[in-house]
Amino acid sequence: MRLALFDLDNTLLGGDSDHAWGDYLCERGILDGAAYKARNDEFYQDYLAGKLDNEAYLNFSMAIFGRTDRAELDQWHRDFMRDRVEGLMLPKAIALLDKHRQAGDTLVIITATNRVVTAPIAQKLGVEHLIATECEMIEGRYTGKVTDVPCFREGKVTRLTRWMAENGHTLDDSYFYSDSLNDLPLLEQVTHPVAVDPDPNLRAEALKRGWPVISLRD
Repeated sequence: MRLALFDLDNTLLGGDSDHAWGDYLCERGILDGAAYKARNDEFYQDYLAGKLDNEAYLNFSMAIFGRTDRAELDQWHRDFMRDRVEGLMLPKAIALLDKHRQAGDTLVIITATNRVVTAPIAQKLGVEHLIATECEMIEGRYTGKVTDVPCFREGKVTRLTRWMAENGHTLDDSYFYSDSLNDLPLLEQVTHPVAVDPDPNLRAEALKRGWPVISLRD
């Protein structure tokens, strides 16, 4: 069965769920608004520029998971879905998912954002398979640390390769939709790379390589 792979933030969503999550926790007074938001914005600009120190970012963004009971995290996320994520859902993205679903493709969201933030979003979008950065859990409680290979840049290829071996898939006639030059390692592996509302660097690369450039926002 053909694979249709989708980045999540700024591709299927009209925004970045990880960045929005941090902002939301600041707005609710759960995190120190001024200090956290300033650092969160710095990391986000580094991401857009393709120079993110991912280990430093993950340690920063996931620390709250280790300080909070899972039930409380789940409630925060339900509120986040209602107050922020539903407003980021794009009708054209949902239609694109439906197009691949109706074609009999296997849909996979593959994202650098952690599973705590993204699993409910994937479920809301009706996508069964999610490959995300994994959050360490010990005795039912998150530690605030990463486990496994972070699903970022070359790590996406590593994690997808393992997932395909475990689930009997290949990249024959595969699609991957992404907005970011950070996803170039995986875009180069698939049969049909598609730039979606791309950042300037990916747009330039896509045009140079003759890859399709589409918008799910206009």
